[in-house]
Amino acid sequence: MRKDFIYDAYVELFACSAYVNFTYVMYVGSERDLSRSRLESMEENRAKLVFAARKAFSEKGYAASSMDALTAEAGLTRGALYHNFGDKRGLFAAVVEQIDTEMASRAKACGAAAGKGWDALLGEGAAYIEMALDPEVQRIVLLDGPAVLGDPSRWPSQNSCLQVTRQAIEQLMAEGVLKPVDAEAAARLISGAALNAAMWVAASAEPERVLPRAKEAFQALAEGLLARPDTTTSA
Repeated sequence: MRKDFIYDAYVELFACSAYVNFTYVMYVGSERDLSRSRLESMEENRAKLVFAARKAFSEKGYAASSMDALTAEAGLTRGALYHNFGDKRGLFAAVVEQIDTEMASRAKACGAAAGKGWDALLGEGAAYIEMALDPEVQRIVLLDGPAVLGDPSRWPSQNSCLQVTRQAIEQLMAEGVLKPVDAEAAARLISGAALNAAMWVAASAEPERVLPRAKEAFQALAEGLLARPDTTTSA
C-alpha cells in the first residue's frame, strides 16, 4: 500500500514538473515571438519614416519639412519619430546616410565600369561629382546635409567611403602607381576633393556648366599623386 502511495506521489510530482516546464517553455516562446514582432514593427516604422522623410526633404528641404505632415504621410505619430530617431535632425541624419551609402555604391559601380586600379579610383570620384546633378542628392546630401549635420567628413557614411579609398590607395602605392605619401592623407584629400567639387556643382546657379570644370580640376589634382604622370592601370 505504501509503495502504491509513493508511486502515485511520484507520478503526480512528475506530471506537475512537466506542466511547469511546458508552461515555462510556452512563456519563453511567446516572449521571444513578442520581441521579434516588436523588432519587426520598429524596423517597419523606421522604414516608413525614412521613406516619407526622404520624399519631404527632397521636395521641400529640411527647414520647410513639417514633422506633423511627415509622420501623417507615414501613417504614424510624432511619438514614433521621437522613439526611433530622437528628433527631426536624427531622422534627417538617417536619410542622409541612406542616400550617401547609395551614392557610394553607384560610384563604385561606375568605377568598376571605368577599369581597374587607378582608372577605377578616378571613375568613382568623377561619378560622385556627377551625382550633384541629381535633385535629391543635391538638396539633401550636398546642400542641407552640411548645413544641418556639420562637417561631412565626420558622417558615418563618409568615413566608410574614406576607408575604402584608403585601401585602394595603399594597394596602388604597393604597385608603384602612386607616390609613397601618407595613405590616409591622400585618401582624405581625394575624397574631400570629390565631395567639395560635388558641393560646388550643387550650389551653382548653372550646375551643368560647372560640372565639367569640376571634374577636370578633380582629375588634375588626383593625378598629382601618380608616381609617373603617364601611369594608369588600364593598360
